[in-house]
Amino acid sequence: MRVLAAMSGGVDSAVAAARAVAAGHDVVGVHLALSTAPGALRTGSRGCCSREDAGDARRAADVLGIPFYVWDFAERFKEDVIDDFVEAYAAGETPNPCLRCNEKIKFSALADRAYALGFDAVVTGHYARLHDGVLRRAVDADKDQSYVLAVLTSAQLSRAMFPVGDTPKPQIRDEAAELGLSVANKPDSHDICFIPSGNTQAFLGARIGIRPGKVVDSDSGAELGDHEGVHGFTIGQRKGLGLPGPAPDGKPRYVTGIDPESGTVTVGSAESLDVWTIFARDAVWTSGVTPSEPVNCVVQVRAHGGLAAAVAESDGTGLRITLQEPLTGVARGQAAVLYQLDDAGDIVLGSGTISGTSTERPVGSEASAGVHTQ
Repeated sequence: MRVLAAMSGGVDSAVAAARAVAAGHDVVGVHLALSTAPGALRTGSRGCCSREDAGDARRAADVLGIPFYVWDFAERFKEDVIDDFVEAYAAGETPNPCLRCNEKIKFSALADRAYALGFDAVVTGHYARLHDGVLRRAVDADKDQSYVLAVLTSAQLSRAMFPVGDTPKPQIRDEAAELGLSVANKPDSHDICFIPSGNTQAFLGARIGIRPGKVVDSDSGAELGDHEGVHGFTIGQRKGLGLPGPAPDGKPRYVTGIDPESGTVTVGSAESLDVWTIFARDAVWTSGVTPSEPVNCVVQVRAHGGLAAAVAESDGTGLRITLQEPLTGVARGQAAVLYQLDDAGDIVLGSGTISGTSTERPVGSEASAGVHTQ
């Protein structure tokens, strides 16, 4: 096959490209220029898309003996990922930009151009496994990235390749060293790639500005303090609330609700964070077929952690996910990813963007509060 290898400049994508070459494919490497100011998007192990990364990708391609190009997707990345990220936070949501990048950039904009140029598939260094259209968790649980790939459709998955998902990360580094790739010991990137400082609140504040509001107690309705914008908060947050102290009972307070229209941030006890039902929009089923019956599954609501057994039902374009045990820190804008346990490794069934939650316990248990739109 003729395949396009997306090479970020890191070790994973370099080894993915190397494995595609070793498998006998006709491979071309491409680095995505995602910043209008590439020199400003890396600070040590934070960030990406710097001139350093482009150079590392080019050197890896030279070692592998494959053609290499740089494609400019900066404007598309700004519109579909960065602007989306800022708008979501301004609306009181907690988005994951890596999902949006995979959905809109790597497996849409990049893939569309690749197919138009005659390539059969796009190769990336994501840690996930894909066989016969079935997406599974990676062998290396600590590096698994299936969560951020669960937004991909069956059509997108049919033209994707994830060569490193069957191998633990330390072995990938060893393989890179054996191949003579200079990125073998390059540090992994952390946090959000377009915020190299790691200060998300400052990044958002510079773009959203000050939108003052009140911090309110969920039980009494008492005003406890002021804030400069709901973008500084997320559901389940405990620190940085700007409050003088804990609740009267001495217990810490947590963000339990965010209302972007009124600017109100509600805080309460840890117990009030328990969620039993999740509602999600924009459902994607990786098989391409929407189940007609409820599905027993495991739901994951954060890239690392936040798992619970559940029953998921489709309502057309959305999902109702009933949990068998409560989850905490579930926020609008996060992805709810559905997995099916399997002896060969967890299968990704699909995903949806969380639009609301309910704290009401399932039938047979003591009822709690009602629906949270957060």
